[in-house]
Amino acid sequence: MFRILILIFLTNNLFSQSKQYLELDLEQCIEIALENNLQLKRSIINEQLQKVGYNQSLLQQAPTLNVFSNYGNNYGRSIDPTTNTFISNNSNFSGISASSNMNLFSGFSVRNNIKRSKALLEKSVFDLENTKNNVMLSVVSAYLNVLLNTDRLDNARFQLQSTQEQLNRTNKLVDAGSIAITNKLNLEAQLAGDELALIQQENNYRLTILQLKQLLLLETQKEIKIIKPVVELSPSTVIDSDPNEIFNLAVSLLPEIKSAEKNAQSSLYDLRISRSGRYPSISVSSNFSSNYSSFANREREFYDGFSMQPTTIGFLTNNPLETVSSLSLVPNVVGSDKDFTILEQWKDYLSKSLSFSISIPIFNRYQTSANIKRAKLNKEIADIGVIEARNQVRQTIETSFNDALAASKSYSASQKQVRALEESFRIIKSQYNLGSVNYTEYQISNNNLVRATNDLLSSKYDYIFKLKVLDFYQGKKLTF
Repeated sequence: MFRILILIFLTNNLFSQSKQYLELDLEQCIEIALENNLQLKRSIINEQLQKVGYNQSLLQQAPTLNVFSNYGNNYGRSIDPTTNTFISNNSNFSGISASSNMNLFSGFSVRNNIKRSKALLEKSVFDLENTKNNVMLSVVSAYLNVLLNTDRLDNARFQLQSTQEQLNRTNKLVDAGSIAITNKLNLEAQLAGDELALIQQENNYRLTILQLKQLLLLETQKEIKIIKPVVELSPSTVIDSDPNEIFNLAVSLLPEIKSAEKNAQSSLYDLRISRSGRYPSISVSSNFSSNYSSFANREREFYDGFSMQPTTIGFLTNNPLETVSSLSLVPNVVGSDKDFTILEQWKDYLSKSLSFSISIPIFNRYQTSANIKRAKLNKEIADIGVIEARNQVRQTIETSFNDALAASKSYSASQKQVRALEESFRIIKSQYNLGSVNYTEYQISNNNLVRATNDLLSSKYDYIFKLKVLDFYQGKKLTF
């Protein structure tokens, strides 16, 4: 007797210490799951990536602009940038240039690429919504599973307590000599079986709690308690629905269908982009460049805008070490001698260019035709994906509707069965206490009632989940 009281106390204590638990209802569980779910975070990052791609495609319409600069030293034979003649002097140099290019026409590939990127961005938004919906449905399923095992645990605890009370009455009847001692022994055996059933149900409850915490990505040591909502069920609720109406509503709401449609739309733009390879492309480019060389500041003799510069023209026949040089006129550089600054050289040696180019595709080894054929096939696959998505939703709704209808009938039948078995057990229990019914009949009636009660709980929460699925496809909020 003491052992039974300790067991009941421990199971009751599992729920009584509410201050040590994080109490959660369905909405709170969904909120935590949406905040912690890794797949959802991955979908959010994917949406951000598609947004980056879309913004980049918009900027493909703008011209490019790049600036280059360099600095270095020349040793030995090199070219004088001021005269374009060979020199042997050491010098340092620097340069700066800027270039710009703009695509004027490329078969509308830029425009179609923008539309394609926009379609993919919208698809990623719908994929994110679809991920959220899947997470919410998973939370609802796990949440209801916890409620189911909570009720089963209460049922197991009640059954254990009921058996203990019956054993106490039987002990008194056995002590008074009213019934045989075998009744006491049989009830003690049943009590042990009820203890085992209670322990098993406790394990099932803890397992469902663990599964819910894993789904919510909560720490294992974090204790939670699920708030049990008040749910009023009517077996005729689902009969008022129409699967065709639900489907027509779901088509306009469900993100998986819209995602498939956007994928088909992006494949259409892929096809248009591949066809642009058959059109000529026109572009315009411009370039600005200038340079500086320290050799421009050398000392020279000046003659009317030109300076005399010694140049080696050969060697003496009888003495190869002796060189023969001549003075040649080279253009003078702008600026004062030894005072030709970097900015002055960059300004004086500035070079500008503007060019237009056109590229006409003639033969490119079947590459464009192959790209077009691949794009057409991918477009057909994407169109099939839209049909598949719609069919999948229709089949899921029809199946869910039939499942909900069957669950409603099962729930109604289970209610009738439990009411009948409760009345039957009440009568048999009274007759057993009077000794007019043996223990076997009592045990069979009790077991039938326990099994029917558990079946009623299963059908109840299965029916609730099926109704929630139908509510989801109708765009209703997943709450109680």
